[in-house]
Amino acid sequence: MIHLKLKCHHCGESLMDPDFEIDDHPSVRIIVASNGEKGILRLSSLYGSHKKDSELDVQEGEIVRIFCPHCNVDMKSSRFCYECKAPMITFESLLGGYIRVCSRWGCKKQLAEFENLETELRAFHAKYSLSPQGRGEK
Repeated sequence: MIHLKLKCHHCGESLMDPDFEIDDHPSVRIIVASNGEKGILRLSSLYGSHKKDSELDVQEGEIVRIFCPHCNVDMKSSRFCYECKAPMITFESLLGGYIRVCSRWGCKKQLAEFENLETELRAFHAKYSLSPQGRGEK
C-alpha cells in the first residue's frame, strides 16, 4: 500500500500525527462532527486502508462533517461519491494532487486526483519505485 502524507487544502498545515500510528504509520488527524458533537478522528495514512480511530460513536451510514484541526475549515468538497452520493472530503497530498474520501461513515470510496499528472507521477515514482539495483537489474 502507498503511505500518504496529507495536509489541509485550505491552510496547508500537515494533518499527519506521528504520535498516533495506524497500520504502523503516522495517522491523519482531523476533527469529525456528528449529532452536534465534535471529536478527534484519526485515519490510516495508507491508501486503500479503511482503519480509523474516533472519539465519537458514529452510526454506520451517517454522513459526517470533517474539519481541519488547524484552521477549522469544513473539508467537504463540491464532489460527490459516485457510489452513495454523499459529499467527498478533500485532502491535499504533500507529493501533489488530492485525495478524496467519502463522508458517509462506512463507505469505502477513495479517489486520488492529480493536477499535473506527469509531475506528480514522477514524484510518486521517485518516492515509491525501487532502484534498478533493488529490482535485480544493472
